[in-house]
Amino acid sequence: MKPSTARGIRLFFSALFLLCALVVLALAGTLVGIVGSYASNLPNISRLSVIEPTFPTVIVARDGTRLARLYDKYKVYVPITRIPTVMRQAVVAVEDERFYGHRGVDLHGIVRAAYANYKHEHITQGASTITQQLARALFLTNRQNIDRKIQEALLAMQIERYYSKDEILERYLNLVYFGAGAYGVQAASHAYFGKDVSLLTLPQAAMLAGLIAAPSLYSPYSSPQRANERQRHVLDRMVAVHYITAAHERSALQQKLTFSGTQSNGIASYRYPYFATYVIAELVKDFGYDQVYRGGLTVYTSLDPRLQDLAQTAVTDGVQRGAAEGFGMHQGALVAEDPRTGQVLAMVGGVGFSPKSQFNRGWQARRQPGSSFKGYVYSAAVDRGMPVSTVYEDAPVSYPAGDGTDYRPQDDDHQYMGAINLRRAFELSRNIVAVRLANDVGISTVIDYAHRMGITEELEPDLSLALGSNVVSPLDMASGFSTLADGGIYTPPTSIRYVEDQYGLIVLDNRFPQHKPALSQGAAFIMTSLMQGVIQEGTGYPNAVIGRPAAGKTGTTSDFRDAWFVGFVPQLTAAVWVGNDDYSRMNESYGGNVPARIWASFMKSALKGTAVQSFDALPPDVQKVRLCTSDRRALPGYGGRSEYFLNGTAPLAYCAERAVARASRPRPSPSPSATPQSIVVPVGSPLQTEAPAAPSEPTPLASPSAEPAPLPSPLESPH
Repeated sequence: MKPSTARGIRLFFSALFLLCALVVLALAGTLVGIVGSYASNLPNISRLSVIEPTFPTVIVARDGTRLARLYDKYKVYVPITRIPTVMRQAVVAVEDERFYGHRGVDLHGIVRAAYANYKHEHITQGASTITQQLARALFLTNRQNIDRKIQEALLAMQIERYYSKDEILERYLNLVYFGAGAYGVQAASHAYFGKDVSLLTLPQAAMLAGLIAAPSLYSPYSSPQRANERQRHVLDRMVAVHYITAAHERSALQQKLTFSGTQSNGIASYRYPYFATYVIAELVKDFGYDQVYRGGLTVYTSLDPRLQDLAQTAVTDGVQRGAAEGFGMHQGALVAEDPRTGQVLAMVGGVGFSPKSQFNRGWQARRQPGSSFKGYVYSAAVDRGMPVSTVYEDAPVSYPAGDGTDYRPQDDDHQYMGAINLRRAFELSRNIVAVRLANDVGISTVIDYAHRMGITEELEPDLSLALGSNVVSPLDMASGFSTLADGGIYTPPTSIRYVEDQYGLIVLDNRFPQHKPALSQGAAFIMTSLMQGVIQEGTGYPNAVIGRPAAGKTGTTSDFRDAWFVGFVPQLTAAVWVGNDDYSRMNESYGGNVPARIWASFMKSALKGTAVQSFDALPPDVQKVRLCTSDRRALPGYGGRSEYFLNGTAPLAYCAERAVARASRPRPSPSPSATPQSIVVPVGSPLQTEAPAAPSEPTPLASPSAEPAPLPSPLESPH
């Protein structure tokens, strides 16, 4: 070859090399520019260092039974040291087998995935490393485009520069979604196997690791065959990367897995969901959502599981029996409370709980109480000094309604009984007498007493309120009648005894409730005697008879859309409602039939084996007086009946027929504190204008000692 030719070739290749170098440099510069452009817009990865621990809140009954476990998205953060090696290896083997060798992006994996996808002519494998998945989950969206893939790769490489492999894997395992509402491996362990993550076995770990790629597709709850195939695939990969032996795989595949059946941390997983959902609502109101679902509280509730079971049985069986008998009802509710402490012992919100129908009629329903509201009308009257021997006329009456019409109350039998004393009118639940009494006492006074005793709803100042025309909840009615059961002392109802934070410190304590006098002890005593009469010889007889001293009141709305029985013994109050959610009419269902039967069934079973407790002895502000048939004071030797009066309100007039026969004998001197009482209270009585009498101070109550959980049944203890 000529020298000139050789020199020409050298010059050509030199020029070509220089040109290629320039092209490469240009491409590299462009690439650096592109990468720099993307890198300048990357999120700050320091967020990866911020660990916001989420701790579950646990709700337990008074006997220690766990009612619910609450999470934020069913997510609980655990350190990698608590995650067993087999769980970590299973995830790495199936999701990113070269995790410990690459620097955020696995080029070998990209090539492998591209080849596999090419052979199948569609995408069958992804190439995202665990670090890339973490970057995407924390900082990016799931949109499939080239910009996001570049950012994902750059972020992954940046994360690998500043964090160790264990730190990356720990955050990934606490963030990834496993299905069944479970975010993170600890939540997944509870959701599928009901155990702490540290206790996972090899076959369980393989099952969970297999879920990550497609939780809904491989769910053992919905697709058990696919879940088993996926588990086998994970074990195969663990063998391939030498994490386990083939013998380990065979042994794992032979072990039958048992799943907890809890597919979420939602209502379906709650024990006694009617009560649990009420507790959660109260917790959120007191602490806020974040503290309840992230703060690791331990909530010790007032629920007695035995009473809850009995209450649910009574409601379900009672409503079903009533429907079979043709009363036309489909739903019911029962709330039971300890009247001495305000603790809700049982709450049934329907005949059966369904996650699709979570309405809790025990506290969320607002229904008309019917005649059971007369308990508040009579309480106001008695506490204001009205003797229950007072005679009223059960006769037609009308009042201006305020809209140009007249309000004419009637009884369901459309009959009139004429002159009748208040005791008998209450026992027989006479409507006209209740309206006359409310008018004389003053409807605003009735509302005041209802609120003081436990009704929380706004009440319209209308005379029809005396017959229960406004709406209330069963919880309110149980609370209001508990005030009478506890001698006129109102104790706010609570489902929570106390709450501890994650460090064991008590942050809410309801074991020492605030007692508030709502009416005098004497008035509560007299009202209790009236309600005992309802059961013994009134509208509650015989269905509400339970074989021990008890007091109660029936309630029926005029259109038969609601029926109630609310009653108590000294240590237990229960309110029962039956009706239909769509407000359709029942078939003449009175409070004295199905509701009274449900109440009696629950009370008998709840109190079985407990000592019979009598109501309080005659309080100091009440006197017992013998009356004759005309409701006047009986002379010694005259039979008659006994009646109770607040001091200074007993009648002074004696039975005329006996007084004449004994005219020669000196008459007993009336009590110096006694004042004359009229037998019939006319419209315009001073009771309408005088201020309510101040309720007497209650007898000081001994503070209960602190109660550790679990607790015995509250029915035998005084507090």
